[in-house]
Amino acid sequence: MAKVIMIQGTMSSVGKSFLTAGLCRIFKRAGYKAAPFKSQNMALNSFVTKEGLEIGRAQAMQAEAAGIAPMSCMNPILLKPTDHTGSQVIVNGRVFADMSAQEYFSYKKKLIPEIKQAFRRLERLADIIVIEGAGSPAEINLKENDIVNMGLANMVDAPVLLVGDIDRGGVFAQLLGTLMLLEKEEKERVKGIVINKFRGDKSLLTSGVELLEQKGKVPVAGIIPYMELSLEDEDSLTRRFEDRRRGNIDIAVIRYPRIANFTDFNVLEQMEEVSVRYVSSPAELGCPDLLFLPGSKNTIADCRWMRSHGFETAVKALAGNIPICGICGGYQMLGRQIWDPQGTEGGGYVEGMGFLPIATELQPHKVCRQVQGTIPGMDGILSALSGLTYEGYEIHMGQTAWIDSKEEEGSCPPKAAAFVCGEKDIYGTYIHGVFDRGGIAAALVGALAEKKGIAVESGKMEDYDSFKEKQYNKLADTLEEYLDMEKIYEMLTDAKLE
Repeated sequence: MAKVIMIQGTMSSVGKSFLTAGLCRIFKRAGYKAAPFKSQNMALNSFVTKEGLEIGRAQAMQAEAAGIAPMSCMNPILLKPTDHTGSQVIVNGRVFADMSAQEYFSYKKKLIPEIKQAFRRLERLADIIVIEGAGSPAEINLKENDIVNMGLANMVDAPVLLVGDIDRGGVFAQLLGTLMLLEKEEKERVKGIVINKFRGDKSLLTSGVELLEQKGKVPVAGIIPYMELSLEDEDSLTRRFEDRRRGNIDIAVIRYPRIANFTDFNVLEQMEEVSVRYVSSPAELGCPDLLFLPGSKNTIADCRWMRSHGFETAVKALAGNIPICGICGGYQMLGRQIWDPQGTEGGGYVEGMGFLPIATELQPHKVCRQVQGTIPGMDGILSALSGLTYEGYEIHMGQTAWIDSKEEEGSCPPKAAAFVCGEKDIYGTYIHGVFDRGGIAAALVGALAEKKGIAVESGKMEDYDSFKEKQYNKLADTLEEYLDMEKIYEMLTDAKLE
């Protein structure tokens, strides 16, 4: 039977995902087999397991920190928003239904057996399960039929570590207000409090901590300093969209309203020579060295947004002057046509930008698979990638075919090919994570630098796997120093799932 501990927060983006990852790495280094679990995640950043099943990218990151392969049982329910009021519901890695928020709220309790089954499967594999909550347990409008915060803690009989973010201000009100809104039996589950993202002299918090423990009746288990880490974020609350660091190589990513899997660019962001800018208007675009059209959860809607906001005109003006690459939904937009005859993403038809001789039909069946191979001979700036091996994964609802090209009309671009090449240094790919392995990112940056007539220090372009390992260990080292780990180990209890 696995031991459990649960991380809950006073609100979104207080650091629950990173603390979960950090504890997984600490337990791994202590010789335990640790695993993350999040019963319900809402995210447009997702990952495909070896079995071809889709989970939240944060759980894949946490599994990596734990040193184990990501599995669908780590995230049995994934909600991928399609608009402001609805989501695609993924259950055990597969598309289950599209539901409005009200429909899902009424239905979600019926998914409890799926959550329990996933937890039992994970429990057979792990010594310690670190559970991550979502949002806040004190969201009183959502507490009925809760399956991700205190509802889940009750389900598995988990002790709770409550985390607040001092960097945003008002952390004592966050923590005390949360405790006050919990039911008596829920508050009894909270065994420790963590103040996260602290900057400055810790002694200045002494009086506040004493008052917090006095009024909250829960001990403070740690004050964690603000950490500069480069790990994968959840969606819209990420601060990487605000990054304005400028490097010698300027890469721009169009930030449409439904941007998905922006983690594709993390490997480029960690390179000192590179700046990655997420742009929301053509005025911000300028003339970068490389432009990406990223993935999208609603390609037709985001393509129309691009057109109505002037991005299509701006992209066409840049074509031929800089390389442009579309990934997944962005790849589809660079083609000639996209249509949705069965209403997979709301229905409709839109003309693409016409750079690539392809047409895409959105279909109810979602393609989810891991892929690997060798990049074939390429033209243009990406010729520097020819012959390199890649790994990645596909997540898309579209079937794409050639039209009016030298290839057989109506046939599909070969699945083994990482990129489709067009004229004017225009490229497209369905593969997420294609730059993460085999020195591909370094080769790309080197080619961009050569075109620009500058030199980059290749020694600074660290292997991405090694870079992430250092980040996980830095996170774990910091948590071990500033958390009361003796108290954390005392909190661990046997799961008691009925």
